[in-house]
Amino acid sequence: MEEQVFVDQRRHGIVLVRPFARALLLAGCGVVGLVLGWPATVPGGVLVVAAAADAFAAVLRWDRTHVVLTQEKLFVVHGVLRRRAAAVRLAKVSTIEVDQSLLGRLLGYGTVVAGDLEIDCVPRAREVSALVERLAG
Repeated sequence: MEEQVFVDQRRHGIVLVRPFARALLLAGCGVVGLVLGWPATVPGGVLVVAAAADAFAAVLRWDRTHVVLTQEKLFVVHGVLRRRAAAVRLAKVSTIEVDQSLLGRLLGYGTVVAGDLEIDCVPRAREVSALVERLAG
């Protein structure tokens, strides 16, 4: 019998802010190098390519990371080339916590802690934790 999946979602898009800011900074430095001309053109081009690669890798990591809740387990699956999963059985979960910053409350994400498993930037964290409590109880 196959497990019923109640939640299968990516982490909140807020996880992309830091890598995008870093990529923007790299690209900005690269553009300055390109504008300055030779000999800064080559390092400038390298920085622009590195910025694009960094942003692409961040989006790929975000796309390939999923929070999954079934009738038996809560787990997070991540990885691009090598898929890994961390899980907790709902029968073993005695308490579940939700930690939300002010920004998390405003944007609708938080950290869900269920047993030994801690998953950050979970969209609608309060709804997910309520569902975990209901399924575990």
